[in-house]
Parts: sequence; structure tokens; C-alpha cells
Amino acid sequence: MNKNYYAILMAGGVGSRFWPVSTTEYPKQFHDMLGTGETLIQRTFSRLAKIVPKENIIILTNEIYKELVFWQLPEAKENQIVTEPAMRNTAPCILYAALKIQKENPDAVMVVAPSDHWIEDENAFVVNLQHCFEACSENDILMTLGVQPTFPNTGYGYIQYDKESTIANKKVAQFTEKPNYETAKRFISEGNYLWNAGIFIWSVESIVSAFSKFQKEMTTLFEKGSLIYNTEQENDFIQINYPLAENISIDYAILEKADNIYVLPATFDWSDLGTWGSLYDKLDKTESNNAVVNAKVLSEDASGNMIRTSNHKVVVVDGLQDYIIVDKQEVLLIYPKTKEQDIKEVLKKVKETYGEQYG
Repeated sequence: MNKNYYAILMAGGVGSRFWPVSTTEYPKQFHDMLGTGETLIQRTFSRLAKIVPKENIIILTNEIYKELVFWQLPEAKENQIVTEPAMRNTAPCILYAALKIQKENPDAVMVVAPSDHWIEDENAFVVNLQHCFEACSENDILMTLGVQPTFPNTGYGYIQYDKESTIANKKVAQFTEKPNYETAKRFISEGNYLWNAGIFIWSVESIVSAFSKFQKEMTTLFEKGSLIYNTEQENDFIQINYPLAENISIDYAILEKADNIYVLPATFDWSDLGTWGSLYDKLDKTESNNAVVNAKVLSEDASGNMIRTSNHKVVVVDGLQDYIIVDKQEVLLIYPKTKEQDIKEVLKKVKETYGEQYG
């Protein structure tokens, strides 16, 4: 295995659209959302370990999840778990991790991958990632993996690439945030748009150089600690300085500004598992077309439902179509799949009415 290959596994999100299973205290990446016997973070770690040495996988997470990470990834060492003392979006934590890696190995190339996504064909993922690692080792480029859209999804960002390109790595023309339905339809009809999977690949030299160019203040802030990264003094420096960093995503900070961005159209099936509906799409269905996780279901005139319990409870459903039915200890959610994007707002109302302990 190539010792220059590194991975940053992003595991700090909350995944509030998966409430009531995903909560601030115990977010979705630490749950077995698909009933496979592995949590999402465990599956992502093992997928990355097919190409990246295990000791080179860095888990970036919030301080409050450190013990959860240790519990679920016992093979990870103390120095592989890097915690954020404050929520500052993706740009500061990626720069921080890149500087740590660069100090350890200036020749490193790294992949940044979310911990809570689902990839069916992991062998295809490894082949695609190997291609990107090699390209980024040889060129000063920043790469991402784009997924071929199968329908006009308004919940994903899109990547437009050069339509005339005949090579595998396509020059990125622009990134577009979640579009409306008509715009998403146009993107698909034009044929040179991909879903943004949020998986990025680059050499540490290229990404640190990009930060120096486009985020001078943030780079100055983090480079003050360059002498003490990977030492016992690092934590004290980060506790003081990390909260001073701008709250900004890697997309806005770097990717929408740089002109050396390339995308490789992925050959694997992918889902960001962002909602109960996206989970329903990935699961096997019963004869009644219901998706079931950890439940024993009797259904009558009920189809298209996403049904999940935490303890193999018997669930009897009659007359419900296209609903999310989730039972978790003190919360029972019965909610239309068509309104799944509103679950964040529902959670907010539940907290306001009944207390923070429910979210």
C-alpha cells in the first residue's frame, strides 16, 4: 500500500434530517442506518482502508464525538482522531488536517470523504480513487469525484464540466448549489453536469498552496502552529486559535475560486443518505414496496413507506402510502415522505415545545 496516500474522514455532522434516530448527541454516522451490521462511519473507514494505509486515515470530528469514534473504530490510534473545539464548517478543518499531514509527509496526497455516505460498488470506488491519487501526485490540480445524475435531484449540488473534453479528468466550469427542479432538469438535459459527492482529492502541497492564495488570513492563523503540529503542544494551540477561523465551506473558500479544479465522473453508485427518502431508495423492499429496518411489519393497503424501529418491534400498518415511520424510545415519527426536507423544522419545534433532550 502506498505510504503517501492519506484520507480525511469527515465525521462531525449532525444529520438532523434523520431525526429522531440521528441526534446532536448521537448523529447518523454512528448508526447502522441500513441494517447491515456496520455503522456508516465503520463502513466508510473500511472502504478507505482498501487503498489508504489504516494508520494514514485521519478522522475529523467534534470534541463531543471523540469517545464515540474510539468505540466504533477501535483500530484507530489517538493521533488519528483530530477534534474541532468549535464548529467552523469544512475549510478550516481541512486546512488544519492538511498542515498536520504535510509536516509528517510533504509528498502526501489525500482524499477528503464524508463519513455518512453510501457507495455500493466499493471496488469501483477504489479504482476511481487510485486514478485521482495518481493524477494529483503528478499535477498541481485539485480533484473531485462527480456522480452521473439519474434524475433531477434538487437536494444535491451540481458540477458543470467542459463538454468538449475527451480525457477522463474533466476541467470544472462551475459548481452550483442545490438548484430548483426546472434548473436541475435543464442540467440533466445538457449532459455535462454531475452530482457533487463531496469527495475531494489533492496533494497536500496543492491544497496548502490554494489556501495560501485564496484564504491568506486563515492560512496565517493555522501556520502559526506549524512547529508544534503532531506534538503534545498542538492541542493548546488549537483550543485557542481554531475558534478564530472563519466559518466557511471548502466549496466557497477554495473550489469556487481556483482555476485548477478537475472532476472525474465516478463509475460507482452513490447516495449521500441525506434523508429518510434517500435511505428508502437504497434499501431492499418488501412485497408491499415498503423499506424496513430492524422491524417486523404486517402491512395492509400500505406501500412506499420507510419503516424503522430500534428493537425489532412488530409494526402494523394499514392504509398509509409513502410515509416515514420511525420509532425510537421516547419519540415516534409518522411523517409524509414528500415533506421530508421539513424534518429539520419539525425537530426545532419539538425542542422548543418539549425540550432539547428530544433532539
